[in-house]
Amino acid sequence: MGKPYGSMPRKKVPRGEEGSAMDFAILWDFGGYAQYSVLFYGYYNSQRAIGWLKFRMPLSYFLVGVGTVAYSYMVVIRTMARNANEEGGGDDTSFNFSWKIFTSWDYLIGNPETADNKFASITTSFKESIVEEQESHKDENIHLTRFLRVLANFLVLCCLAGSGYLIYFVVRRSQKFALEGLESYGWWERNEVNMVMSLLGMFCPMLFDVISALENYHPRIALQWQLGRIFALFLGNLYTFIIALMDEINLKREEEEVVKFNMTIWEASLYNGTLAANVTAAPITVDPADVPRGPCWETMVGQEFVRLIVSDTMTTYITLLIGDFLRAIFVRFLNYCWCWDLEYGFPSYSEFDVSGNVLGLIFNQGMIWMGAFYAPCLPALNVLRLHVSMYLQCWAVMSCNVPQERVFKASGSNNFYMAMLLVILFLSTLPAIYTIVSIPPSFDCGPFSGKNRMFDVIQETLQSDFPTWFGKVFSYASNPGLILPFILLMV
Repeated sequence: MGKPYGSMPRKKVPRGEEGSAMDFAILWDFGGYAQYSVLFYGYYNSQRAIGWLKFRMPLSYFLVGVGTVAYSYMVVIRTMARNANEEGGGDDTSFNFSWKIFTSWDYLIGNPETADNKFASITTSFKESIVEEQESHKDENIHLTRFLRVLANFLVLCCLAGSGYLIYFVVRRSQKFALEGLESYGWWERNEVNMVMSLLGMFCPMLFDVISALENYHPRIALQWQLGRIFALFLGNLYTFIIALMDEINLKREEEEVVKFNMTIWEASLYNGTLAANVTAAPITVDPADVPRGPCWETMVGQEFVRLIVSDTMTTYITLLIGDFLRAIFVRFLNYCWCWDLEYGFPSYSEFDVSGNVLGLIFNQGMIWMGAFYAPCLPALNVLRLHVSMYLQCWAVMSCNVPQERVFKASGSNNFYMAMLLVILFLSTLPAIYTIVSIPPSFDCGPFSGKNRMFDVIQETLQSDFPTWFGKVFSYASNPGLILPFILLMV
């Protein structure tokens, strides 16, 4: 219902960029026509009411962003509560093998394939119980074990610090490239940040897996340590990326001040050059493509997150094709003429890492929560990505992978994963809340242009669309004296 493309400067490609706006390299970086489309924050108009419905565009943009996060909190916490109720009965340790022998089978099964799956599930359950029993009777040198665990954690901290520094370094380098003009640089320089983050996410977990062999933990505890470290890696990388983006936002805001000053001079010269003194005439019409415009830091943030999602997706697909499919072909067809058994020796078929893939989904969802406010179509792109990934990974599991050798009860980790999702939801919303509350919006793009802060749209709506008494009630309800006890109650 808003104004169409080309009707105003924020909805049209600048004149200087029109020649290359449809180039594949530009569109792949989400520049050109993609940058000035509904994909990103900058396209949306700040007009209070649009269309014959008088739809409140800025207000709905703000409330949908906040409401989505609130709904996500509600769903995650309800799921955790339901899992806790399902898991919260009985003692698993008393007569464990007797319970499994006499009560495991489901006599309502009438399908051969379901029966096979149930049989495999019971077998895995027995294996896991045997491993637990063996671990409980294992003798170990406690001092050596403690030393190796301290050493392993020190090595992991070194990896985390190194990956954080590397990301900060490449983001600062990319800012220098952007100031000098990306046209003079190649594909790697333009995509360096996203590729480095994706490669770190691919190779650091393998390194953590090697380091975890020093610790000699129970398989399930070792798995949780491994997942916690990968989670810390992803989160540290993401926050380093955000901190570097904040530096870039500050640069864009400085550039915005210069553009504001130049626009004043441009408007003055436009009128002085076309109107004689003391003459009243119709307003001068200028093509929207010729109007100078600010850098729009919100669209820049949205572009970075969309690029991050795309590069992460491409890395995942390439890893599946090279690391799983080509490896499986090599093992399958060269096993007959090789010096040793490739299937049971090196390299063997790759395992399907259930926990690693779940953690990848959690990290991916965190990026969506963080970037959706500045790229409103990011959730739609993510739904498309998840559908394609589901079918591609299903094919990879059935044709290229084998089950993991390390046995663990996946269902017992449900709330562990949901707790990680809750933590990343909380940490993903902090940067978005900080930018909404603390950083003034761009002056010439997005639904909040012309306001001091984005949340001013709430006060504006209360003053313009509601009676005075309602505004007073809202101001009393938003008093810190009421909000703090409410937050304590929720916690």
